[in-house]
Amino acid sequence: MSENCSHNCGSCSSDCSSRKPADLLVPPNEHSEIKKVIAVVSGKGGVGKSMVTSSMAVLMNRLGKKTAILDADITGPSIPKAFGMTQKAYGTKTEIIPCETKTGIKVMSVNLLLDNETDPVVWRGPIIAETVKQFWKDVVWGNVDYMFIDMPPGTGDVPLTVFQSIAIDGIIIVTSPQELVGMIVDKAVKMAEMMNVPILGIVENLSYFVCPQCSEVHKIFGESNIDAIAKKHNIPTVCKLPIDPSIAARCDRGETEELEGEWLLPMVSFLEEK
Repeated sequence: MSENCSHNCGSCSSDCSSRKPADLLVPPNEHSEIKKVIAVVSGKGGVGKSMVTSSMAVLMNRLGKKTAILDADITGPSIPKAFGMTQKAYGTKTEIIPCETKTGIKVMSVNLLLDNETDPVVWRGPIIAETVKQFWKDVVWGNVDYMFIDMPPGTGDVPLTVFQSIAIDGIIIVTSPQELVGMIVDKAVKMAEMMNVPILGIVENLSYFVCPQCSEVHKIFGESNIDAIAKKHNIPTVCKLPIDPSIAARCDRGETEELEGEWLLPMVSFLEEK
């Protein structure tokens, strides 16, 4: 950031990432105690980032951990729908009370504030970024063991705001097995390195399809090279999720908490060891 710059926008001629993280960190609400904060990111949309976010929260919750989700995808929020949430968040002039899922996962999303969940959020970048900060500092999260932040795709205003404003313990990168994956993961890795945020692992969604008749495994998008990419960046944990229409159907019906499957358990075990 240049000497005379007063903005936290990432557009300065000097390298804003050279500033110490503590310069820009925002403390959570005084009534919140959040032990671990994990951001779930993707280089492009449509790869299942929100599904991974919600599934990780469900798995941690089943282990008895107090779990929360901050939905930072302001213009494309999908977390409330994945959990079948219809209630609205409420609060005072200075604090917001998050909603809870059927099993007690705390959630804050812009869709929990809108009169109609299909209303578009037509806001400029600085307003969106400030909203994410409010979800962190004005929401009474209470005692939380694991908070998962569902990030919008790409490396724009919101990821920059989250990485600079919130003390992130690590990120999970969600991707798919197409050829552009290498470049997309490279971008996510480089941004994390610039912001001094550790990368915990990669989740490859849509990795394969198991035929329900013959049980043969098919690589719909071709052979994956995600293991080589993980090795290149020295990323320790890789999970591979199948193409399974029942997963999407459950999420669409708001039944994420009823999903079964062991694909993400290696990531859960990894987080517990950290």
